[in-house]
Amino acid sequence: MAAAGPGTLPSRREGVAVDDVTTDLGAYLRARRDRLRPEDHGFETGRGRRVRGLRRQEVAQLAGISADYYLRLEQGKDRRPSAQVLASLARTFGLDADGREHLFRLAGQVGPRPHPPVSPGAGTDGGPEAVRGPSVDLASMLSSWSTIPAYVVDRHHDLVAVNDLGRMLLPARCEPGSNVLEEVVRRAARETDERHRAAWERTVADMTAALRFHADPGEPRLDELVGILSQRSQTFRRVWADHEARPLREGWAPVEVEPFGSVTFRWQTLAVSGGEHFLSSFSGPPGSAAAAAVEYLRARHQVEVRLREDAILDAWRSVPSWSGETESSNVSVP
Repeated sequence: MAAAGPGTLPSRREGVAVDDVTTDLGAYLRARRDRLRPEDHGFETGRGRRVRGLRRQEVAQLAGISADYYLRLEQGKDRRPSAQVLASLARTFGLDADGREHLFRLAGQVGPRPHPPVSPGAGTDGGPEAVRGPSVDLASMLSSWSTIPAYVVDRHHDLVAVNDLGRMLLPARCEPGSNVLEEVVRRAARETDERHRAAWERTVADMTAALRFHADPGEPRLDELVGILSQRSQTFRRVWADHEARPLREGWAPVEVEPFGSVTFRWQTLAVSGGEHFLSSFSGPPGSAAAAAVEYLRARHQVEVRLREDAILDAWRSVPSWSGETESSNVSVP
């Protein structure tokens, strides 16, 4: 693939011949076909086999459809297969529930995702002034959590809310409006320790699979983000070309916490706001380095809050008018 020039975005189908696969559905079918092992399905292997995985006619045979029809699906000439055909293909590819849902969505058999809620006070005509984000109640709940690092992203991993402990845990650039996946990709590229780098790259793969699962094909924000990350990261290009699609639920991820160094946290992600936003929290078993790191961050945050409060009080005391009022009213200052 030629390098993208200024103002151009790499194809979201990198690793797949664009003259052969012209739709997201076709690209997904091709990727799944490449993963099937001929010997697992009773087909011969040998020097005469020139393709990875199964041939198209072999997939068609297993799915009980014609080879010509399957070819049209991969080439994008038929983009609306029936639910029966999709179910047969899902069985052939051995898709789990997430993969099956993704396949049906690509084929238009699942309804469009709901629009995210519009924040109170924003424009209501869908124009640029309509700020979309989590509900006020959700943002307030997040800010009140004082013992668990947590943040909320949208389906593109754009950060929309983060509590104080989460801000201390996330990479330095992660503030509302930034993209968490972009920062994780950048952090993985900087890692020099081979074991830690592998863990960071697994996190990139998990987040990329969630991006593909939740985002609708052809969204401008999706194309923009995939283009940026494809230009910057070989790791992202590789995992994007795998066409994995599954939501984030739970797992383990390394995080740099000073002065602990690299600490492995257990993370959990829940869909909120009608499935348009995703709340992630970080924790560790009692007695673990992660639990100790969270307690350290909590204590440090309390100290920082107290120092800010003391600084505000000192500034208040230094105001001449305030001092005069206290003297005239004979009020003692603590």
